[in-house]
Amino acid sequence: MAITAAQVKELRERTGAGMMECKKALVEADGDMDTAIEQMRISGLAKADKKAGRTAAEGVIATALSADGKTIAMVEVNCETDFVAKGDDFTGFADAVCAAVLAENPADVAALADSSNGGDSLEHTRQELVSKLGENIQIRRFARHESSGGTLGEYMHGQRIGVITDVTGGDESLPRDIAMHVAASRPVCIGADDVPSEMLDKEKQILEAEAADSGKPAEIVEKMVQGRLRKYLAEITLLGQPFVKDPDQTVEKLLKAGGASVGYFARFEVGEGIEKKQENFAEEVMAQVKGE
Repeated sequence: MAITAAQVKELRERTGAGMMECKKALVEADGDMDTAIEQMRISGLAKADKKAGRTAAEGVIATALSADGKTIAMVEVNCETDFVAKGDDFTGFADAVCAAVLAENPADVAALADSSNGGDSLEHTRQELVSKLGENIQIRRFARHESSGGTLGEYMHGQRIGVITDVTGGDESLPRDIAMHVAASRPVCIGADDVPSEMLDKEKQILEAEAADSGKPAEIVEKMVQGRLRKYLAEITLLGQPFVKDPDQTVEKLLKAGGASVGYFARFEVGEGIEKKQENFAEEVMAQVKGE
């Protein structure tokens, strides 16, 4: 049967798919709209599975704060290209994921994927988005924090770096200022006591090996190691770092001056730790033309 432009337009509005894909689906379904939609969904799931192995190191960070200001959430959702990451469909999905984290407090990413998104699960929505946008899309990680009396803050550097904080005391701008500092200075944890023991032991072994090569007496070597270790701890801890807006004082001194303390922070940066595959541009273009 002949497929009308109105039918193609309706299917595009209902699925978000391309014009030619909609027309093809309608022809194969003999003009039946519901059958065409069902077949496109099945096809979309197959495409999502096929693209799942492709590197997704681009994307966005999204944050959400509860209405009472006591709970905050942050997520990283990845895709393959910066172009897709800037689109409304993708950023809308990231916001929906973050809202689900805030509302449902999932145990992990797998539980989050099963969360409802207006009737469908987030996983179903993700698969349909893969089909529509033609890229691997993954919910990578999330953080959720409930304050026990502090003030929650956030800072977004574009959509690529996000930080959330929980600060007790100080003025109303302090939680955001601390979040901004964390975004810029990348502390590993709040204070020296919070540094993972394996991380500290590894650094100490490196410093001991370096100091031993100096040929100095053992007691001098030990003092050298301890001095360098203190410097290392100052570099990687929030309290030990020079405050980014006033490098003449450390964050610890800033907090003490305002009678404040930091109880929590989390920092996400898009794609950190993901090994990006080096693509041949010509091959990448051909793969997109072929719909792979």
